[in-house]
Amino acid sequence: MMIERLTVPDLAPPPGYAHVAIASGARLVVTAGAVPLDAEGRLDGAGDVRRQARQTIKNLLRQLAAAGATPEDVMKTTVYVASSDRADLLAAWEEVQASPIAAAASTLLGVALLGYTGQLVEIEAIAAVP
Repeated sequence: MMIERLTVPDLAPPPGYAHVAIASGARLVVTAGAVPLDAEGRLDGAGDVRRQARQTIKNLLRQLAAAGATPEDVMKTTVYVASSDRADLLAAWEEVQASPIAAAASTLLGVALLGYTGQLVEIEAIAAVP
């Protein structure tokens, strides 16, 4: 199995991720959106985008591991932040870029609302495993 990550020379350089990810000889893994809940279902980091992003990433890594995927297998992430403030989006993005899933092709979105009361961050992933 091989994942090739590309940046397109004719596009502006992306800040820390690939424009395109290509998998060959792989099994596809698609996660549900990981959320910032602890093992007991309590929100971790009420009002704190960075803390919620870190908890969400931990949960996403657990989801991937359950499917036999590692962070290096992640081809694409979508990061949702419940805010219209760019500082909040940047805070979540910095946590993603400091994580083991940073290299994946990625989309960052500011949204009006997420599913759980007080939830500020959700991240989903697509991975390819041998």
